[in-house]
Amino acid sequence: MEVETVLAPVDGSEAAMEAFEYAVAIADRYDAGVHALHVLGEASSRGLAAGDVEDEDVVELSEEVMESAREIAGGIPLNHSSAYGFSASRLTQHPGSVILDAADEVGADFIVLPRQPVTGDPDAVIEKAAQYVLAYATQPVLSV
Repeated sequence: MEVETVLAPVDGSEAAMEAFEYAVAIADRYDAGVHALHVLGEASSRGLAAGDVEDEDVVELSEEVMESAREIAGGIPLNHSSAYGFSASRLTQHPGSVILDAADEVGADFIVLPRQPVTGDPDAVIEKAAQYVLAYATQPVLSV
């Protein structure tokens, strides 16, 4: 199997960062890079749309998550992006579809994300997407 890019969705939750460690290990094993996708939760998405949340607050949160990812990645090549996990105007947009769209956009060969069950943590956006990604991804998926 040839792997050049491992997509690792992150949301700042402990489960997502643990899954990110697996993504880094896979990238290391296959001499690949990791693309960290920061998936914004429903509160952030709706707050930005309504003007209740400032852009700077979201940028700060995203930078904190990416700093943690950089520390875990060590010397593994790391790229990153952010995406809204939810949309009030596009009802079909949810964390699972966002992850799969990003996988296509970055040319991911492998996806690593945290496994369900849902913990109830409002910041743990990605764990709600695991079953969807496992069902519809065209790439191999590791759910940890």
